[in-house]
Amino acid sequence: MHIMRIGPYRIDPDDPRAPSQEVWERLTPEERARIVEGLPSEFPVSEAAPPEGDPHFVAKVETRQVLGDFFTRAGRKVYLACELPVYYPGERMFAPDVIAVLGVESHERMRWVVSAEGKGLDFALEIHVAGDRRKDLERNVKRFARLGIREYFLFDRGRLRLNGWRLEEGRRGYDAILPQQGFFASEVLGLELRVDGERLRFHHDRVPLPAADEMIAMLERRARESEVQLARESQVRAELEHRLAEEARLRAEEARRREESDHRLAEALAELARLRGDPG
Repeated sequence: MHIMRIGPYRIDPDDPRAPSQEVWERLTPEERARIVEGLPSEFPVSEAAPPEGDPHFVAKVETRQVLGDFFTRAGRKVYLACELPVYYPGERMFAPDVIAVLGVESHERMRWVVSAEGKGLDFALEIHVAGDRRKDLERNVKRFARLGIREYFLFDRGRLRLNGWRLEEGRRGYDAILPQQGFFASEVLGLELRVDGERLRFHHDRVPLPAADEMIAMLERRARESEVQLARESQVRAELEHRLAEEARLRAEEARRREESDHRLAEALAELARLRGDPG
């Protein structure tokens, strides 16, 4: 692969980086757009991580789905992505398992270029399943704090452990987030995180947010309950209609008997008057 030249800037495919902020400000809008489009949206060989199997894939996709559903229902503008290449000015590209950026539109993106977006990441989550933990547990802690990412969480899926760090105002390094009764508070998301069995679970006011399979199961249960309720209501209506029909039949029968009785009485009175010789 060859180096791409755009105006005064070069993109090395083996080490793709966005321009420094100083260089970015000297570029024309057209050059900026071409650079953003030219930055790779896939991992260079030097950055490619070995696959970690279903546990890793399921955990990151489930996290994005759960958070996306929650923020959509809450009406909050939060951009979420999984393993999206992120380009800070002059920095090596990286791609956390899950990212969140507050207050931006959630349209589809191929990459996050901080200079173009005008905003860095607010939240990053890494999910570790196997291999060397030092990148997630040591190097990322230093790098993400230096870049100003406010919160960073690490879910160790292999050991079923959770760590969290927050960048407090005026600090250059992260402070560890201490759990409260097993819950790690995320000020960025407004949620709590905890390990629940083999899952990373998000909570709102200590109420767990349902995952997709749980939401489907809940909707199916509600559908079954609705079917049972509809069947019961249908049975009640049928029984009521039967009672009303029976009552109507009895009333009609009573009216017929009264009519026949009145008719027989009239005939008897007429016969009695005839026998008495009353003028008819």
